[in-house]
Amino acid sequence: MRAMILAAGQGARLRPLTNHLPKPLIKVGAQRLIEHHIHKIAQAGFDSIIINTAYLGEKIAHTLGDGSRYGIRLKYSHEGTQALETGGGIAYARPLLGNDPVLIVSADIYSDITFDANFDLTTGMHLIMVNNPAHHPAGDFTANELGLADSEQRYTYSGVAYIDPHLFKHEKRPYPMLATIRQVITANNISANIHTGCWFDVGTINRLHAANRFALQGDH
Repeated sequence: MRAMILAAGQGARLRPLTNHLPKPLIKVGAQRLIEHHIHKIAQAGFDSIIINTAYLGEKIAHTLGDGSRYGIRLKYSHEGTQALETGGGIAYARPLLGNDPVLIVSADIYSDITFDANFDLTTGMHLIMVNNPAHHPAGDFTANELGLADSEQRYTYSGVAYIDPHLFKHEKRPYPMLATIRQVITANNISANIHTGCWFDVGTINRLHAANRFALQGDH
């Protein structure tokens, strides 16, 4: 199975740290944020990782190289100066994704979610959800929408999913992955599970500090 790390965002809320450094290269603990994902994906036995880039993307490719130091092949989908958002980034990288299920990981999260190269995808999309964090109390989807239970309890999308790449048509236009998730929900072609362990959305300076404290205390 292949994996894709979404790494094209500007990280505007992390300025000035991201004025000259793309957010995926910011360190959390002893490693760069994106390296936490690469190591876990490689150790889980995935074939290769596609990384989409836009803002300061050349720095990501130059820093990470071809993946040989991590024991996995890295390939890049360069979007130019304008990021295509999450859905558009997957669609633009479609020729690199192949036809088998793909693990999607947002570069700007830090978690102990386990990745599974042998995941049995029986729906069009399987989402890893988390309990709603303080900065996103309304959540994203209900348990009922996700097929988890007949409940209006809401959960937040973690930024990790297993997808059927055929859901995305190869094209170059910006749009959020949320649009495709909504289509899959409407088609009753979705599944999900709730992760209750460590999870941080490293989107602001304060949340970056919180992730760093957790990483350093646990030596993750």
